[in-house]
Amino acid sequence: MRRNTILVATMAVATLGTTTQSCLALATSSVGLAVLKQILLGGITKGLNIFSDKDSFMANQLIDAALPQQLKDLNSTLQKLGLNSLVQKEKQYIAQAAAFTVDVSRPILVNAVNSLTAEDAARIVQGGSGAATQILKERTSEQLMAAIAPKVDAKLNEFGLVSSLNSALQGSNILGNILGGQNSTNSLTGGISRFASQQMVNGLFNIIENHEQQNATTIMNSLNGMK
Repeated sequence: MRRNTILVATMAVATLGTTTQSCLALATSSVGLAVLKQILLGGITKGLNIFSDKDSFMANQLIDAALPQQLKDLNSTLQKLGLNSLVQKEKQYIAQAAAFTVDVSRPILVNAVNSLTAEDAARIVQGGSGAATQILKERTSEQLMAAIAPKVDAKLNEFGLVSSLNSALQGSNILGNILGGQNSTNSLTGGISRFASQQMVNGLFNIIENHEQQNATTIMNSLNGMK
């Protein structure tokens, strides 16, 4: 048990950027690679569990931090017009739509993690904190967007978000200006759905990266306690 703890702890040190030869050798070993995958899979599970629950999604600061500027501008404009309730409805609809992206997101992410190699582990060691998540993001972001955007678009239309926005703004072109298109149902839902999907993808990676960093830090603390 003590030996396993040391192995995992040393891997954590390597993940955080201690690039000694011994750490590099351990990180690229079968043990090190298995630990790396376990950390990432744990972050994926954590993130998708949050996506599955509307209230957890809305309350998560890492997801909120991923809100694209266009949606920030939209919400700010609505609030200035006294439409705070519509802003809340928009956020609730996006949170509800997130739950319908879980089943398509999971296999994309899990397959990418399971495909990591010793060469990837070496790059992660050299990249430092958050490097594992960055590699995962590079390899899956476009695929995730392609998979979840249609589901988000369908759900936001089903929930009537664009209709609510159009009704509230009474045919003005405010939404079109903010979202970069004309004020028509098709362009608006495409813009809102695209930016909502971006928030989901980036928010999910924020959660995974946070889990990666927290996990490594916890193990390092355990190692320090064994000295």
